Amino acid sequence: MRQRIPLLTAVLTATALAVLPGCGGPSALRGAPAASATGPSRDPGEFSRQVDVGGGRKLWLSCKGSGAPTVVLESGLHDSSDTWNLTETRPPVPKAPAVFPGVAAFARVCTYDRPGTIRYTNPPALTTRSTPRTGTRSLGALEADLDRVLTSAHVPGPYLLVGHSFGGMITRLYAQRHPEKTAGLVFVDAFGTDMEPYFGARWPAYLKLLNNPGTPFDADPAFEKVDVDGAIGAVRAAKPLPEVPMAVLSKTEPFAAPAGSTKDLLAPLERAWPAVQQTLVELGEQTPHLLATGSDHYVQLHDPDLTISAIRLIAGRIRFGH
Repeated sequence: MRQRIPLLTAVLTATALAVLPGCGGPSALRGAPAASATGPSRDPGEFSRQVDVGGGRKLWLSCKGSGAPTVVLESGLHDSSDTWNLTETRPPVPKAPAVFPGVAAFARVCTYDRPGTIRYTNPPALTTRSTPRTGTRSLGALEADLDRVLTSAHVPGPYLLVGHSFGGMITRLYAQRHPEKTAGLVFVDAFGTDMEPYFGARWPAYLKLLNNPGTPFDADPAFEKVDVDGAIGAVRAAKPLPEVPMAVLSKTEPFAAPAGSTKDLLAPLERAWPAVQQTLVELGEQTPHLLATGSDHYVQLHDPDLTISAIRLIAGRIRFGH
């Protein structure tokens, strides 16, 4: 089984929905690439800056590359945009560029920091690049922020939306609410709406763990918290997804099981995940389902080349009319 990135295991381990707190350390960040550039760029279309989204709030947005459709990368729960700028490949997988610069080679691509998400700096810290928010946030509020930052920055649409883990819930609701702005969808080991039956009476414990995954930031009022039950309800109540090209990428390795984790949460999670992924595949017609063999939940880090290829595939289908 491929070794997991110690930092991600330590700080969030699959923060996004399905991971339990890990036991690594921030030393894994030594030598890790920075997630954003603030200096001048030779490409006039490349920028990393705060965008005023109204109400006295700003969100950090990074864009690079050119060409339609614009690709929008949405991170998982508690994750800043850093996860799209890091890689962790091991032989026999060749070294590949991170997803953000890799996609920029053939399309316009943007990603941003949601408030209260973790920067993979040394030591890890909550992002200061986006205006902090406190309290539990709804999926509707997260989706609205995505629309505000893209609109305020005049990022051209329609968009190919790429969502990792809980980020898949955000992009899914966005597509349901803004079909005219949605060109395609790629789900990267994404969360779904059909997990609760697998947990039974343990569902509340799982939801508590998602918002309190054992990071040093759990008690910080600015740490990202979401209403997961409300998010599932919002997706179910919204209009159907538009008929656009889609792809699903899924892990093959178990979720990280840190010391002290209980089987009564891990076992139903593993039982639920294949069904969740299949449900996502069935959301569209002729949706490719790509298995990232040897990868855990962070497919974009362990298999960036596969993630980039899936995005390129859907971008091509969009350009050539499906």
